[in-house]
Amino acid sequence: MIEPKGETSGSNAPLPKSGAAASEVGLREAFTDAIRYWERRRIVYNAVLILIVVWYFVAGLPESSSKLRFDVFLVLFVQAVVANFLYCAAYPIDAFAQLSSKRAAWLRLRWLLFLIGLTTAAIMARFGSEFRAG
Repeated sequence: MIEPKGETSGSNAPLPKSGAAASEVGLREAFTDAIRYWERRRIVYNAVLILIVVWYFVAGLPESSSKLRFDVFLVLFVQAVVANFLYCAAYPIDAFAQLSSKRAAWLRLRWLLFLIGLTTAAIMARFGSEFRAG
């Protein structure tokens, strides 16, 4: 992971780099790094899910516009909240992987967890939006 120069974990000590030994990384630093990594990707995650819902809505026109009711928006809102809650499951996984002896490998490969989670959420959004829109 590329860290901006001068970025710290909230204390005066800079965050350990990916080559640091697991014993040099505390719980606070691991969670700070995990939150920083995952929050930067949340925008992409939500944008992909929104694009899928919009795609299926447009593809289902004109029938999909006749299904627009307040309860549909409530269901979409709940699904968005659940999707973002499940996204947060990556934080403890990431932090505990950073505390392991495999920290350096994890930091190089954690994008795979993002890709797997995004793919799973995209499939769920596809089926959820298809049911509503078309």
